[in-house]
Amino acid sequence: MVRRIFPLLIAMACAQAALAQQASAQQRDPAPGRRIAERDCAACHEVRPGETGPSPRPSAPPFQLVARMPSTTELSLRVFLRTSHAGMPNLQFSESEMDDLVAYLMSLSPPDK
Repeated sequence: MVRRIFPLLIAMACAQAALAQQASAQQRDPAPGRRIAERDCAACHEVRPGETGPSPRPSAPPFQLVARMPSTTELSLRVFLRTSHAGMPNLQFSESEMDDLVAYLMSLSPPDK
C-alpha cells in the first residue's frame, strides 16, 4: 500500500512546489528584472514590448514572444538561462538576478497563461 501512495505523495509535493514558485514570480516586482535584461540582454533581444527599430539580432527572439510561448514557465526559464546555448553568451546570474529576470519575463506573458 505504501508503495502505491509514495509516488502520489511525491507528485503532489512537486506540483505544490511548482505552484508556489509560479506564484512567487507573479508577486515579484518586474522592474529590477527589466533593468537586468536591458543591461545584459538588449544587445541581442528586444527586451521591452513594442521597441521600435530592427531587432538587434534577428535570430534572438523578442522577450514578449518568449513569454507568450506555451512552454514558457518559471521553471523552463530558469533551466534555459542556466544552460549553454550556441550563439548565446554564457551569462551567469546570481539567484536574486535570476528571480528578478524570470519575474520580468513572466510579467510579459498574457494574464490567462
